Amino acid sequence: MEIKRIESIIEAILFTMGDSVEVSHIASAIEHDVSTTRKIIHNMMDRYKKEDRGIRIIELGDAFQMCTKPEMYEYLVRIAKQPKRHVLTDVMLETLSIVAYKQPVTRIEIEKIRGVKSDHAINKLIEYDLICEVGRLDAPGRPLLFGTTEEFLRRFSVQSLDELPSIDTERMETFKEEAEDEVQLKLDI
Repeated sequence: MEIKRIESIIEAILFTMGDSVEVSHIASAIEHDVSTTRKIIHNMMDRYKKEDRGIRIIELGDAFQMCTKPEMYEYLVRIAKQPKRHVLTDVMLETLSIVAYKQPVTRIEIEKIRGVKSDHAINKLIEYDLICEVGRLDAPGRPLLFGTTEEFLRRFSVQSLDELPSIDTERMETFKEEAEDEVQLKLDI
């Protein structure tokens, strides 16, 4: 099969599916190996970028998805009216960052780190499809374990969790000291 035909098939698959499609499934459909399929898709991604197209293909772990370029959002809004945008509060962002860096993590671990109940934030993050239940801890009560979703990767424009910024240990110590000082001030009052 010629390359243009293969690219057309991949384009049709990604457009029609809407969500991400595992590269192994695409490879099976075009009857090529995963490595070759990945190279073809990366070439398509480069060409879309070079041609400054309104769409792009993004890589999410071992899957690919066709989506609109972020710069096109304002034009889409004009057509589709105001799409529902989920607003992430500071509490939700704090909870989400704990899940992203500590996953899999239980609700109790999240609350221990935050120092307050986190039911609402966790429920909203599940509703927004940024976190999900990934299993149960093998402990009394078998508490739920939470992890991030593919939508999390998509929203924060990262291909995998390995791309998350690493935590600087020196800054972490400074944050700990500031938090301890703040707690001490509240105790002194």
